[in-house]
Parts: sequence; C-alpha cells; structure tokens
Amino acid sequence: MTETNTTKRPWAGYIITALPTLFLLMDAVMKFVRPEPVVETTVGLGYGEHQIVTIGAILLICLVLYLIPRTAVLGAVLLTGYLGGAVATNFRAETPLFTNILFPVYVGIFVWLGLYLRDAKLRELLPFRN
Repeated sequence: MTETNTTKRPWAGYIITALPTLFLLMDAVMKFVRPEPVVETTVGLGYGEHQIVTIGAILLICLVLYLIPRTAVLGAVLLTGYLGGAVATNFRAETPLFTNILFPVYVGIFVWLGLYLRDAKLRELLPFRN
C-alpha cells in the first residue's frame, strides 16, 4: 500500500460519510420540527402522527453512534436496520421502486462505503480479494 493510498482513503471515507450523514441528519431534524409534508407523508405510510418524534429520535441515536469512531460499526449496523425498515414500509405502501423503495438501500451503501474507507479494522475484517 502506497503512502498516497493510505492517506487518501480515509479522507475519501469522510467525504462519502458526509453524504448520508447530512441527509439522515436533515431527516431526523424534520421529524422533530414536523412540517406538514413530513407529517402527511409519515401518516400516509401508515404511522401515527404521535410516532414521528420517536422515529426521529431513533434515527438520531443511530446516527450519533455511527459518527463516533468507537461505535461507528454499531451505528452502521443500527442504521442498516433503520433503513431496512424504511424499505419495508415503502414496499408495503407500494411506492415507486427505484425512487422510494430502493432509496434507503442507496443511503445504506454510502453509509457502509464511507465507513469501509475510513476504518482500517473493517477493511481487515472484510477484505476485497484480487
């Protein structure tokens, strides 16, 4: 491994980590602020209006765990579960496949890719073979 690869890889991981982090942070904040479109969409997906803040709190806790280096893998696992619930909810509500149902999968890919690039121990645990 060259010096350039070992210094660039974590930075690429931090940049990629920022993408789902910003999206998920905005999503969590919107669940606390509860503007009408968020309430309408959440209720339309089958959740009660009183559950919106709880869903936001769960997301925020998972996201904080993901951003702390010592608990990043646990946070990524929990975010994967959260995003899996979003896939199941959208699937049950029969929303469009590529825009709604699979969007949490896209976010999850970025969550794990960012962590994979910034965490050498995770790369050791899950190496890509030539």
